[in-house]
Amino acid sequence: MSRATRGVAMAAALLLTACLAEPSPTASPPPSAEPTAVPTASSSPSAVPTASVAPTPTPEPSLSLEPPEAVDDRVVAVDVATNVAAGEDGTIQVTVTSAADTRIDELVLRWPTALADTLFLAPFTPSDDRTRDGGPPLVQPWTKWVVGPGERGEPAGTTSLGWGPLLAGATLEIPIVVTRRADGPVAFDLQVLAGESLLTLDDGELARLRIEVP
Repeated sequence: MSRATRGVAMAAALLLTACLAEPSPTASPPPSAEPTAVPTASSSPSAVPTASVAPTPTPEPSLSLEPPEAVDDRVVAVDVATNVAAGEDGTIQVTVTSAADTRIDELVLRWPTALADTLFLAPFTPSDDRTRDGGPPLVQPWTKWVVGPGERGEPAGTTSLGWGPLLAGATLEIPIVVTRRADGPVAFDLQVLAGESLLTLDDGELARLRIEVP
């Protein structure tokens, strides 16, 4: 082998040795993944308990009357004409026509006694001549005028005006004198009875009416 060839061979051997001696680069570990935050379920706001509101009972209208236990199935027609202007006295005309075939011995009109705080109802016009001692005898078509409780079952808190008798098929016109004691409109119950039994209207309803006065 020539000297030149030997020198090339030695150089190649040295280069190979250097390459083998140099450490191979180590692979860097992959970056660790950042921990992913798991969203926690947020608690929903607690519902505020709603107080249950019970329905308020409708108050009973003032100056109303409970119907009596006894009912008379005899039928009457009732018409009421109020001739009372606002702030003034006047009259209430009650017309009752019987559709029964028997006589009603005593027709009775009934209203709340507390009505007298606003309107005073009477079967006649009060006067000194009628109420004085030794005055003329009272001649009237009405049979009773009772503020209950009465001896014949008239309940407390009521005023009962008896009128009659009412013959079968006949009509009674009952004028009631109204004296105003306080201003303002008022509504009240008026019952129509045979004695202490509530009569019946031609539509099958009980004979009780709601009267309004301005």
